[in-house]
Amino acid sequence: MNSHSPTRPSSARVLLLTGPSGSGKTSLATATGLPVLNLDDFYKEGTDPTLPQLPDGGGADWDSPLSWDAGAAVAAIEELCRTGRTAVPVYDIATSARTGASGLALDGAPLFIAEGIFAADVIDRCRAAGLLADALCLRGRPTTTFRRRLSRDLREGRKPAVYLVRRGLRLLRGERTIVARHTALGAHPCARPEALARIAAARTGRPVEAAARR
Repeated sequence: MNSHSPTRPSSARVLLLTGPSGSGKTSLATATGLPVLNLDDFYKEGTDPTLPQLPDGGGADWDSPLSWDAGAAVAAIEELCRTGRTAVPVYDIATSARTGASGLALDGAPLFIAEGIFAADVIDRCRAAGLLADALCLRGRPTTTFRRRLSRDLREGRKPAVYLVRRGLRLLRGERTIVARHTALGAHPCARPEALARIAAARTGRPVEAAARR
């Protein structure tokens, strides 16, 4: 890799998409047709001694930003913006382990989505690097998010059922606090229709404020 490449102007920008687990981030990102970087693949492994723990002794706190490798995620975003491709870990949530790696290429797309529950935690770094197109926090009814999340997690066998129910109830109680935190970090809170409008604006280079007025 050319040692001078980080100083070249960015050829692509990132739209960070965050929101509570189960809020519909993945389906929305897929619906746009844009390249998508799944930030959940940057979770730490279950054997990592730095994993935060739940205060009730229920194991690792996978909803804490400290359970996630923000540095590696930002490095992947920067490489995608700079070169148009990067290597991404393949993470298995059920086993809390990385099982390999895959390549992600933008194929010339000037915009891509990086989505995950910790996306708001890297807004400042992406903005400071001149890479940020927009940052959105997808929100909806907490009860709808709870049902969607629990159905998905049970279907995919992400964790034992008892753990998933307890986690789901904890996240249900704290959902408004989660959205408020993401908003404080710089993400714009919105429902799916407004999110799609802002993403469309970012694709064409229109000011996001114009999309919000539509």
